[in-house]
Formats: sequence, structure tokens, C-alpha cells
Amino acid sequence: MYSPAHFKEERPELLHQLVREHPLGLLITLGDQGLEANPIPFLLDVDTSGQAVLRAHVARANPVWREARADIDTLVVFQGPQAYVSPNWYATKAENGKAVPTWNYITVQARGRLVVRDDAVWLRELVSRLTHRHEATQPQPWGLGDAPPDYIDAMLRAIVGIEIPLTSLQGKWKVSQNHPAVNREGVASGLRAQGGEQASAMAAAVEQAAPR
Repeated sequence: MYSPAHFKEERPELLHQLVREHPLGLLITLGDQGLEANPIPFLLDVDTSGQAVLRAHVARANPVWREARADIDTLVVFQGPQAYVSPNWYATKAENGKAVPTWNYITVQARGRLVVRDDAVWLRELVSRLTHRHEATQPQPWGLGDAPPDYIDAMLRAIVGIEIPLTSLQGKWKVSQNHPAVNREGVASGLRAQGGEQASAMAAAVEQAAPR
């Protein structure tokens, strides 16, 4: 990923937070038929040594778990907030007219060798954790015990687990750090006036990012 120094983010805590807040990753693999891209919700686990592992499951009918090459790294792309930035929001535009449109975004790219986990006990634990994580905000969280056991068993037989011990985790925070404070203030104000979840999240990121 092309990442100039002023946009590069290397702090593990921020990279991990982005993945956990935006867990739907685009899994990109190489197989005999070429490149494949599959959007998959992941869990990120980090042990005491700092080793990070992505865990997920795919449909057994999805050929990715059989065809993805195990001798090279796979790539998983996580996308955070993103928003168009108008040059009209730059205060310096009024001074010299030197301004062009751009796009702000936050992204994390993870790399590692894909490992297949076709194990019923492993899968049940993973599905339980995924369910607990994403049902936590529901008024009455759903659990595996809410469905008939034979139905859950059948659903588990229809999926296969994947695990990716990470060899690389790269972040790019393109949030107007390369502009003077007066322009960053204009970008944040313009985004907030525009409204919407993405624009508001990007406005906050612009305000929080330290210039470089």
C-alpha cells in the first residue's frame, strides 16, 4: 500500500481498534483461478506477546478455503470512515486558489498465511464469540441456545473456519494531516455540515489527528 510518512499509522492499539470497530474485512486470496475477494466478518485476537490473529468462518460451499494458496500471504483489507473533501473547505483556497478535491479515508491492511480449521469444537467457540460480540447491543441478545440444537449442528457443518496469524498490519490514516490547521478546521466543519455517519466520523478523525 502506498503510504506517505504523514499518512502512515503504526501504533498497534489504533490498528487493532480499527479492525474491531470495522470487522467486515475484504479477504483477498490467490488460487488457481487467480485473485478472489470475499467480504468476511473477522475476530481479532492478540496474545500477550503481541501476536495478532484473525479468525472467521466461510461457507463450506465457498471454494476459497480449498483453493487459496497456503504458501503465500493472503491480504485482508479493513475500511474505516471515508469521505470526499471539497477544495472549497480549505481556507487557503481564498488566498491563492491552489486547491483541488481529494478523498479522506482510514484503512488497515493485514497479511498472513491462511490456515483452515475444519473442526466442530473450534467452530462452535468461534460462532459463539462472534454472536456474543455482535448481539451485545441488542435489547434481547440472541444466543446459540435460542435455536434447536440439531439446527445449530447442521449450520456448523455447513461452514469451515479460517485463521490468519498476521505477519504484517499496516495502517493509513489519510485525514488531512498534510494541511495547515486552518484547512483542517475547514474540512472538519464542512464534513459536519454535510452530515451523515461517515462524514461525522471523518470530521472527528480530522480533528483528532496530529499534523505531520
